[in-house]
Amino acid sequence: MTDRAHAEGHAEERAGAWSGSWVAERLGVELTGDEALTGLLGLALRRNPKRAHLLVSNVLGKHVPQAPSVVHGHGVALGRRVRDLLGAEAAGRAVVLGYAETATGLGHSVADGLGPAPYLHSTRRPVTGVARAGGFEESHSHATSHLLLPEDPALLAGDGPLVLVDDEFSTGNTVLNTVRALHERYPRKRYVVVALVDMRSPADAGRLDDLAREIGARVDLVTTASGTVRLPPGVLEKGQELVARHESAATDPVTDPSGRAPAATASGTVRRVELHWPHDVPDGGRHGFTAAHRARLEAALPAMAARIAEALPAGARRVLVLGFEELMYAPLRLAQALEQTVGGDVAVRYSTTTRSPVLAVDDPGYAIRTRLVFPAHDDPADGPGERYAYNVAGGGFDAVVAVVDSTADTPALHAPDGLVARLAAHVPHVLLAVVPSYVPTAPHAPERPSMLPEPLRGPDFSSYAPDEVGWLLQDLSEVTLEAPTEEREEAIQRGGAHYAESLPVEYQPSEQYQQLFHAALETSAARLARAVGAVTEIVLAERSPRPALVSLARAGTPVGVLMRRWARFRHGLDLPHYAVSIVRGRGIDANALRWLAGHHDPADVVFVDGWTGKGAITRELAAALRAFETSDGITGFDPEIAVLADPGSCVRTYGTRDDFLIPSACLNSTVSGLISRTVLRADLVGPHDFHGAKFYRELAGADLSPAFLDAVSARFPEVTDTVDAQAKDLLSADRTPTWEGWAAVERISEEYGIHDVNLVKPGVGETTRVMLRRVPWKVLARAGAGADLDHVRLLAEQRGVPVEEVADLPYTCVGLIHPQYTRGATGADGKAVTL
Repeated sequence: MTDRAHAEGHAEERAGAWSGSWVAERLGVELTGDEALTGLLGLALRRNPKRAHLLVSNVLGKHVPQAPSVVHGHGVALGRRVRDLLGAEAAGRAVVLGYAETATGLGHSVADGLGPAPYLHSTRRPVTGVARAGGFEESHSHATSHLLLPEDPALLAGDGPLVLVDDEFSTGNTVLNTVRALHERYPRKRYVVVALVDMRSPADAGRLDDLAREIGARVDLVTTASGTVRLPPGVLEKGQELVARHESAATDPVTDPSGRAPAATASGTVRRVELHWPHDVPDGGRHGFTAAHRARLEAALPAMAARIAEALPAGARRVLVLGFEELMYAPLRLAQALEQTVGGDVAVRYSTTTRSPVLAVDDPGYAIRTRLVFPAHDDPADGPGERYAYNVAGGGFDAVVAVVDSTADTPALHAPDGLVARLAAHVPHVLLAVVPSYVPTAPHAPERPSMLPEPLRGPDFSSYAPDEVGWLLQDLSEVTLEAPTEEREEAIQRGGAHYAESLPVEYQPSEQYQQLFHAALETSAARLARAVGAVTEIVLAERSPRPALVSLARAGTPVGVLMRRWARFRHGLDLPHYAVSIVRGRGIDANALRWLAGHHDPADVVFVDGWTGKGAITRELAAALRAFETSDGITGFDPEIAVLADPGSCVRTYGTRDDFLIPSACLNSTVSGLISRTVLRADLVGPHDFHGAKFYRELAGADLSPAFLDAVSARFPEVTDTVDAQAKDLLSADRTPTWEGWAAVERISEEYGIHDVNLVKPGVGETTRVMLRRVPWKVLARAGAGADLDHVRLLAEQRGVPVEEVADLPYTCVGLIHPQYTRGATGADGKAVTL
C-alpha cells in the first residue's frame, strides 16, 4: 500500500473512531469532561517510568499533523481571552512564558493573540555566554530541567502580569514550581496560567488557589476545555507491559513503532531551500521575542513562503512542514504562510519532531499510528539519544519541508540513519530549510574600573584567620564615624541622613553581661553546631557541591565561618568565604557582586546570614539582585539566603525555625572579628569602591570572636549523627516560606499603635540589636521564655526598658521602638520617620 493510500485509509477509519479508544479499552482509562475534549485529545502509551499514558493533542502540532491555521488559531484565541481578562492596560505590561518543548509554539501563539507582549520560552539547550535567569523542574517529564535564558535580563523583572503557557494543565506541579521559583526572584501581583486543556484531578483542583494565597498574588486559569483522566489501579504497570509487548512484536518499517527503516530504502529526493530569514529576527523565544521582532517576521513571511512553494514538486497535493523539537513557532508560521500561498489546492499540515518516546500502534483508535526514530542531531548538552517523528510515515505526504535551526544542521542530521534519510524513505520529496540560530549579543556593561581590589583579610583587617573569610570592603578604620546613639538619631532626624552613614558607639559589656554571654555560649554551643551542620548539608545537597559562601556583614560572617568549618570537618571541602555589605534601602554592594561574578560562577554563590526576623533583608537582597541584573546584565545569583535560624519563615534554607539565642548576636564587633557595621557614605565610598567598615584593633583585649567559633566547632564531632538525621528530615520536608513572621509583625504593629513594621524588631537577635544600638520602647517576651532571654532582660534593666510578657507570641521576644521617639525611628529606606 502506498503512503497516500495508507493515509486515505486512515482518514476513513478516523471518521468514526476516537483516537483514544484503543488505550481506553485496554487499560480502563477514562477521559471525562467537556464535549470538545475528545476532539482535542487522543491517547497513547509511552516508555516513561512516571506516567504510562500520554494525552496527544490534535491541535498542538507536535505529534499529530494538523492544518497550521488551526494550530496557530487555537493559541491566538487563548491569547485574546487573556487580553480580555487582563484589560488593555495590564495586557500591555504582560510577559508570556512558554514551556519547552511541547508548548514553545503554543506560548508564542498566545503572545500573538495577547498583542504587544514579549515572549520567552524555557529551554533545555544551554547557550554559551548566556547566563541563566532562572530554572525549574517538570516532575512528570522524561527530561526535567528547564532553563530561562533571556537576552535582556529585565524581561522577567517587570511588575506586569506573567502569562504561563503549557499544552495541558494536569497535576499543576510544573506551574507551581515555576511560579514559586520566579516569584522569589521577580515578585509580581498577577499570574495567568494558560493551557489547551485543564485535566486536573479533584485533589489537585485547589492547589492554584493555595499558591495564590501563599505568595499573595492573583492567579487565573484560562483553558480551551477541561476534564479529568481517570486511571484504574495498576495502570502504570499494565501500560508498561502493554508497551513492551507491542514493541517486541513490531516488524513493518512503515507502521513499526521502532521506525528503523533500513537506510537503503531511502528513495525520495532531498534538496535545500534558502529561506533568506531576516537577520535581525530570532528563530524563536529561547532568548526573548518582542513586538518589534514579530512585526519584522510578519513582513518577511510571504517571501519565505513563496520560496518554499516554488521549491515544491509539481502536482504536490499534500505537504507537511516538520519543525524541530523546541523550534516550533518559526516552522508553524512558515507553514501558515505556505498554506495561504498555495491556496486550497494543496493541503498543508504541520507537526514537529520530539524527544518524547511514544509507542506507535497502527489502529484507528490510537493517536500515534507510526513513528520514525533517528539520533539527536543538535549535539544536546545531556548527551546523544533517540528522537522521534510521529504520524509522518504513512501520512500520504508528497513532500516534507523539514525546518531546523543552524545549530541542528549537523552531519548527524544527514547521516544514513539521520532524520533526512528517515524522511526520504517514506516521502518522495524532502526539502530542508535552515533557520539561523539566534546568538544574543553581550549586554552593555556600565563603565567601571577593569579591576577591583582583592578582599581584605586578617590579621590586617579583622581578628579572623586569613583563610576564614575575605572581606569585600574598604578599610575606614582611620575615619571617625561614631556618635552617641541619641545624638546620632537626632542627626538622622534633622537631615534625613541614612543610618548607614554613621556608626553607633561600640557597646562595651559589663562583667555581668559577659558572664551571661559565656553561660549562653556554653548551653547553646551544641544547638548551634546542629544548626550549622544542618544548613550546610542542605546547601551542599541543593545549591552547589562546592559553593562560594558569601556572608552578609557582619551578623552573617560568624555563621559563614562556621559553615566553612563544617564543610571541611564533614566533607574535607575548603570552601571560599567572603563577607559583603547589604544596606536596607540601598541594597547589596554592586561592586562586590561584580568581583564575585569575575571570580566565581554566580550560580555557586550562596548568601549567608545569621537569622531572619520579619524578612526585610531577604526582600532587600532579592530586589537588589533584580536591579543588578538589569543594570549589569549579570545573572545567576540566587537571592535565597541560608540562615541558622528562620523564625520568620522567610527562606527555604535554614538549620532550624526555632527562635533561639545565637550568642554572636549578644555583642557587637567583639564577637564579629572586631569589624564594625558597614558604612555607605558618598564622601567616603565612590561609585567604584566597596562599601566601608572599621577594624577596631584597639578592642583586641576584649575580643571573643575566636572563642565563639571554637566553642561551636568543638561540638561538631558529637552532633554528627544528629545533623545527618536533621538534614535528611529537612531535605524531605516542605520548607516553603509562609512569611508568618511578617504577618505577626504587622499584627503587633497595629495592636501597639506603632503602624510601621520597621519599628518592630522580632526575634532574639533583632531584639538584642535594638537594645545595643537603638532607642528602645519596650520588649515583648513570650510567656515562659527561659535562659535565651537572660541577656535581653539584663540589657533592658540597664536601659530602663520594660519587658512585657505576652502569651502566644510567635517569637521568643520582640523589640519595639516607640513611634513617638523619632530619634530612634527609621523607615524602610533607612531614613528617619517624621510623625
